[in-house]
This record gives sequence, structure tokens and C-alpha cells, in this order.
Amino acid sequence: MPLLEVDNLTRRFGGLSAVSDLSFAVEEGEIRGLIGPNGAGKTTTFNVITGFYRPTGGRILYRGEDISRLSTNQIAKRGLVRTFQHTTLFQEFTAFKNVLVGCHLHARVSPLGAIFGAGHAAEREIEDRAREILAFMGLAERRDELAAELPHGLQRALGVAVALAADPKVLLLDEPFTGMNPEETRRMMELVRRVRERGVTLLLVEHDMQAVMGLCDRITVLNFGRLLTEGTPEEVRNHPDVIEAYLGTASDVA
Repeated sequence: MPLLEVDNLTRRFGGLSAVSDLSFAVEEGEIRGLIGPNGAGKTTTFNVITGFYRPTGGRILYRGEDISRLSTNQIAKRGLVRTFQHTTLFQEFTAFKNVLVGCHLHARVSPLGAIFGAGHAAEREIEDRAREILAFMGLAERRDELAAELPHGLQRALGVAVALAADPKVLLLDEPFTGMNPEETRRMMELVRRVRERGVTLLLVEHDMQAVMGLCDRITVLNFGRLLTEGTPEEVRNHPDVIEAYLGTASDVA
């Protein structure tokens, strides 16, 4: 059974179909790319998978369970967590406090536990977890710096760190390489590989084809909200329909 299945998914906005009859499956442990020209329906697909939009038709299955009608919070509790195109951080908080907030959102300390002292132990565990995540993401030495003062690439890495605080089983990365220089891109690619080694399955939307081709086990290509093709990076790179979708026909280019 695939870990995550998109089954005949359709999402309409009024009379416009942003996603139409889309199906693909993600296996546990893989890095899957979701690519396509602007307006292909990639972010809409992410939004439906994570509960921000309800599907107009079709289903989202996670470990065989239909999660199409669950809230974003219920989906996140099952282990599907996403980042966003634009870094969503508390800019006036330190890196450590940003990750600490992420950990607290998923802490399970009852009021009685806090009254009788269990809360103190839980707080120490949360702080230890925040420090471990920062170290894992290479941000330990930046823990006391304000998020707003971090370079762009490190802000993106901090956003991933906050997502990891939710203990995801599937991490959906929405354009994690946007605005990065080549060195920042190289570093983020290595971090994504390390996240996979941590036991997290990854689904990423990205326009940086060098990063996509270098990271992904398989790639799903959308065009005008529909599945165009999918396959290995090599298969996708050389697929004539993919080349046409991105570059147009020979007459268009001329």
C-alpha cells in the first residue's frame, strides 16, 4: 500500500478547474517531486492534501485512510506537515524560540500533569527536542539570533526545522529553494537528504530543476491541473511532452 495516494482528485474554483482528475501515489521513504509550469495546479494539490481546501471530487488517502474531509489539524496530527512558499516564521523570535513554538504546538501535557510537576519534565523534553532539531539542521550556533536577522537560506532551513518539530511522517515542501544562491541550494539539498534519512517521506513542489533532478527518486509532472507524466528524473527530463510544456513547440520558441 502506498503511504500517500491522490485518487482522481479534482478541485474547482467557481467554473475553473485548478486540478482535474489527478492521481498519483507516493511510497514510504521516497523523495517525490511535483513539478509543472506556473499555474499547473501544484500548490492547489498541496492545499487539498493538507486540508486547506476540500476536494471537489476524488480522495486523498494516507495509509489507506480517506483524509479528504479532515481538518488541517487532524491531518497534521496524523503526520502530514507542510511548509509554505513564503517563510512563515516569528521574525522577532530567536531561532530557538521559533522551533520551541513548533514543539509546543504538538506537546501533550495535561493540566493536571502540569500542576503535579509533570509539566516541568515535559518542558525540559521540549527544550531538548528543539535543541536537537536545530543541531540537526545545522542551526545550533544560530539559536539565539532573531529569525529576521538570519540570511535567506538559513530562514528557509529554520522553516523546515519548525516543520520537523511537528514530528512529520510526510513533509510537504512548497518551493524550498526559492531565492537561494547556488551554495544555499546545495546546502538545502543536503539537508533534505538528511531529513529523508531521519525516516521522513518528502513531497516537494519546486521550480529549481537542478535541485529536483538531483534530489527526487520520482517526479510527477502537472500541466493545466492534469497529470502530464511521471517517472524517474532521467525519464522526465527527456520526455517530449515535458519539454513542450516548459518550452513550447518549436514554432512557439521561434
